[in-house]
Amino acid sequence: MTALSRRGLLKSLPLAAGAVVAAGAASPPAAAGQAADPPFPEPETRSSSPATGRLKTELTVRFTDLDIPGVGRVTTRTYEGTVPGPTLRVHPGDSLEITQINALPANGGGAHQEMNVPHHFNSFNLHAHGMHVDPAGESDNVFRVFEPAAAPGATTTHRSRIDVPAGHPAGTFWYHPHHHGSTATQVLGGMAGVLVVDGDVDEVPEIAAAREVVVCISELKVAGGRVPELTSSGVYDAIASTFLVNGVKNPVLTIAPGEIQRWRIVNAGALTAQFLSLAGQEMHQIACDGVTFMEPVATTGLTLPMGGRVDVLVRGGKPGTYQLTGGGPSHPLLTLVVTGAARTMSLPARLPGRPPELPEPTRTRTLTFRSYENVFSGAFPNAYRILGDGETPPATTQGGRTDAAWGRYSPSHVNQRVRLGEVEEWTVVNDSRAHSHHPFHLHTNHFLLTAVDNRRLATPMWHDTVSVPPNGSVTFRLRAEDFTGRSMLHCHQLQHGDEGMMQIVDYVK
Repeated sequence: MTALSRRGLLKSLPLAAGAVVAAGAASPPAAAGQAADPPFPEPETRSSSPATGRLKTELTVRFTDLDIPGVGRVTTRTYEGTVPGPTLRVHPGDSLEITQINALPANGGGAHQEMNVPHHFNSFNLHAHGMHVDPAGESDNVFRVFEPAAAPGATTTHRSRIDVPAGHPAGTFWYHPHHHGSTATQVLGGMAGVLVVDGDVDEVPEIAAAREVVVCISELKVAGGRVPELTSSGVYDAIASTFLVNGVKNPVLTIAPGEIQRWRIVNAGALTAQFLSLAGQEMHQIACDGVTFMEPVATTGLTLPMGGRVDVLVRGGKPGTYQLTGGGPSHPLLTLVVTGAARTMSLPARLPGRPPELPEPTRTRTLTFRSYENVFSGAFPNAYRILGDGETPPATTQGGRTDAAWGRYSPSHVNQRVRLGEVEEWTVVNDSRAHSHHPFHLHTNHFLLTAVDNRRLATPMWHDTVSVPPNGSVTFRLRAEDFTGRSMLHCHQLQHGDEGMMQIVDYVK
């Protein structure tokens, strides 16, 4: 088995179908003066109180008319009237108390019989993606449903309280709705926000001296001034994705030569992975999916699956105009202008990271992501299944390979029971011939990625979301800790998840 370096891994995991890898090119500084380029926006920030250790806030979800330069007027569901929603900042040991107001209209169509057909687009809930917090009660419980009011113009109120453990890692996370059946539609409309846990890594002198920049990448599907609902399997296929950073198309960010900035990059898209390239600048990754490295790792490009996050230190190079691209020069995410007086800033030598190690496993599991085309009648003919250990059994013995329940999400079936403290080794295989981009996401606990396509990593990496290569596999170790109760694993291509590529995990003592 050949070892795969961390730098090689950062660039090797798969791109979305049709993505082209290409580095951005520099141009003279004068190009930055074009009036069409909006200034770099910063999302509103809401922080916990140092006196109380609480962040008490409201998030109202409603249809909002947004005027987006370069895109036009878009009507979509939002948190607090913006895309993305506010950035929420807490510390280990804090509590996050959110009152969520559903100001959306009532769902049409009455009761829904088929769980894995997208439905109830005005119902939602809250998922603290990547957070190691309680998955039950009023915390990170994705089995709750925040229904809209039945009366026109009325609202409903729903409360969440997420207690952040004192030992929670400092890092970059995000929040989004996770009601099964409506997640893809809502996230493709921009319902997402960054969630930051401040802590030890932020106190490293070289990082504390760097300007912090939130880079929240949203993917909107806009047609006729609206984000259409997922009412058939191909509704989004003919609509080009619109990529925004902090709600703006290709905003401009400035940096001085030699200056180091700390970028918190979140792929808050539902369908498309991002290959991040920033030619002409130094990039050093310091964290992945909210877990800090032991030391900075130089990189020239990063593949970020849907739901994935990276923290990078960017050092300004020669004066000029550059682009952060997400899939080649035709997909610019932001424009970086290097200008001003040169500065001298240093990179940290060591970081207070989580050691990339776990003991030998005592149990193994194998899961297979597989999609089948044209097996059902109606608007959703494809089947997105998770097979192998713990697969959902057929509902009948006569349904055979087209049985609607087989291998698809069932709210009454626990697929995986995981004992706290026990080290397991999982292999996740992707053998789908079509619709083959399947990022694997596990709620509540991080896992330690040890191999890709049976190639051992020279340095394992902590993840909560990882791309599974088409016709390939990933292998990781998992030690669930602290929290019992039902949680989830699923494909984070969110249309696939809404159509059944999801399982229930029960963490038990």
